[in-house]
Amino acid sequence: MRTINSKEIEETIYQLATKTGVFMAEDCLQALKDAQKTETNKFCEFALDTCVKNAYIAREENMAVCQDTGLAVLFIEIGQDVHIQGDLLEDAVNKAIEKAYVPYRKSCCDPLTRKNTTTNTPAIIHTSIVAGDKIDIYMMPKGFGSENQSRLFMLKPADGVDGIINAIVDTVRLAASQPCPPVYVGVGIGGTFEYSAILAKKALLRKIGENSIREDVASIEKEALKRINELKIGAQGFGGDTTALAVSCIAAPTHIAGLPVAVNIQCHCVRHEHATI
Repeated sequence: MRTINSKEIEETIYQLATKTGVFMAEDCLQALKDAQKTETNKFCEFALDTCVKNAYIAREENMAVCQDTGLAVLFIEIGQDVHIQGDLLEDAVNKAIEKAYVPYRKSCCDPLTRKNTTTNTPAIIHTSIVAGDKIDIYMMPKGFGSENQSRLFMLKPADGVDGIINAIVDTVRLAASQPCPPVYVGVGIGGTFEYSAILAKKALLRKIGENSIREDVASIEKEALKRINELKIGAQGFGGDTTALAVSCIAAPTHIAGLPVAVNIQCHCVRHEHATI
C-alpha cells in the first residue's frame, strides 16, 4: 500500500490547471498549422492563422489562450493500492482549481439562481479505480461555446453505423459556426444514457490524428470526419475546407435494446494535460 498526501495531489492539479489555461495542446496546434497549409478559402486561412498566432501570444504573455477557461473537468485514475492521506480527494481538487483559476474569468454558477460561485468550483470529477499504486490525472478545461452544441441520441439498434455517423455529422451541421470551428468531435457509443456522455468527453483526451485501435470504430471516425468537412462550414464559419480537425470515438457494451450515442463538441482550442503521481 502506498500513501499519497492530498497536498501532493492538490499541487499537481494546480500545475496542470495553470498550464491548461495558457497552453493549447501541441497536437491541436499542429493540426491547425496543417489545416492552414491546405486551406483553399482565403478567409478561413486567415482565421486559422489568427488561431495559431493567438496560441503563441498566450504562451509568450502567459495569459489565457481563450477567455472561456471553462469548467474544470478531471479524469482521475486511482491505483487500488493507493491510500490518500489528508483532505478528501474532491476537496484537494477544488482547492487546486480555485487557486489556479484566480486570474481567469469566473464561469461557474448555480443553474437556477445563476449566482456565481466566485471560485470556478466545483470541478467536474470522474474517478476510476485501476491496478497499481499510482494516480493518473487528466485535466481538461471545457468552454461552453462548444459544450452547448453537444447532443445525445438514444438510437435504435437497427440504426447501426449509418445512424451513428448521421448523428455525429448532424450535430456538427446544426452547431455551424457557434462552437468556434474547426472543432474536435468526441463521441461515446454504447453504455447507458449518462455513460455515453462521459465516454464522449473522455474521447477528447485522445491525441488529434490518432484513430481508434478498433477498425470498425476507426472507420466511423474517418467517414464522419470526411462528411463533416464536406459540410464546408470551415474555420470560424467562413466556409472553408476544414470544419473538424478530427473525430474521436470510444465504444462500450450496451443493452441489447439500445444504441446510445453522445457527441461532445470541442472548439479549435483543445487544452488538456496529464500527470502521474
